[in-house]
Amino acid sequence: MNTTKDKIKSLSIIDFSYDLPDEKIAYFPVEPRDSSKLLVHKNGEISDYHYSDLTEQLPQNTFLIANDTKVVEARLIFQKSTGSKIEVFCLEPDQRYADILTAMSQMGSVYWKCLIGGAKKWKDDTLVLTHNNLELKVTKVDTSKNPSVVFFEWNDATLAFAEILHLFGKIPLPPYIKRETTKKDALSYQTVYAQKDGSVAAPTAGLHFTDDLFNRLIINNIKTHYVTLHVGAGTFIPVKSDTLGDHEMHAEFIDVSIDFITDFLEHTHTKVCIGTTSLRTLETLYWMGVKAVKNPDISLDEIAISQWDAYDLPQETSLTDSYSALVTWMKAKALHRIVLPTQLLIAPGYTIRTVDAILTNFHQPESTLLLLINAFVGEDWKKIYAHALENKYRFLSFGDGSLLWKQ
Repeated sequence: MNTTKDKIKSLSIIDFSYDLPDEKIAYFPVEPRDSSKLLVHKNGEISDYHYSDLTEQLPQNTFLIANDTKVVEARLIFQKSTGSKIEVFCLEPDQRYADILTAMSQMGSVYWKCLIGGAKKWKDDTLVLTHNNLELKVTKVDTSKNPSVVFFEWNDATLAFAEILHLFGKIPLPPYIKRETTKKDALSYQTVYAQKDGSVAAPTAGLHFTDDLFNRLIINNIKTHYVTLHVGAGTFIPVKSDTLGDHEMHAEFIDVSIDFITDFLEHTHTKVCIGTTSLRTLETLYWMGVKAVKNPDISLDEIAISQWDAYDLPQETSLTDSYSALVTWMKAKALHRIVLPTQLLIAPGYTIRTVDAILTNFHQPESTLLLLINAFVGEDWKKIYAHALENKYRFLSFGDGSLLWKQ
């Protein structure tokens, strides 16, 4: 095997493991948010700061990219007359909807793919939740697969499904945060710039940012630009196969405007993304542009990026040519936004094309997020994580973070 794709498929997942003691996992965020510790890795050297120092770590005129997705209250707890509880976790829209925005906007009823907790207790009856005069009902449609498909309906057709979840649901904390949710989580597990409903997990690299920090960045001529990737529960799933070739990468919806792509193209200075989700979005756009270079008449369905596209497509296209072709294609299709799923897999051997640095948290062992970090900084990821463990950094979603400059 000599191709990049073959080498990546043969990667052994055990090589991306490390010992993460439970006491290193952050169960609650720090306050204020920007008091979190910030590990900076540049040119092989590691330094320790805090997020409040970020204005000194980024050059003036940096183009900062953030993911403005909003976590929805995806956990619905139903209590039967027997006292037993059934949890319906709203994972992603059913395939009958074109995209997550369409599904979230459904009035009166909607089909959704859900994980069912306590499924054996749910026979053939309809589950019901009430709030004042509002009634939410859910019935099973297809439980032969995991996730199951269920049908929600409510008796006020003026309310969208996103509003229904806000009224009845709870914020879904990651499975490794083993505690009950609190009222504070509704704010603390949400970025201060969250705008678009659709995620079942926060883009956690953004949890460190405060309005004050953004104001100080603006004074330093650092402007933040926004893309959207709706984070799915698959982001928490460790790779369970022995090698990467047997792992199916989860798909997540991106939503990006043509104005963003144009602004990105015009900016010739440093570019830094906040989080792996932002990076995955930017790199997905690159490969969509490569497809548009190859076939200017490509359809909307065909331009979506699947797991191995980045390794099968031509590798020599420049970032400028790719993004320019994507803008031209969007104009020809009269598209102001791209809303499509991406299944892009970024792993060691992949070449990062879009940014100079990434702000990101510390990720789970044997996760696709850790593979992405390896692709970004090479084998130095081991040195970075060892330093964080030895120097009392807090790990995972509510933990501290890092600023990693591309190797």
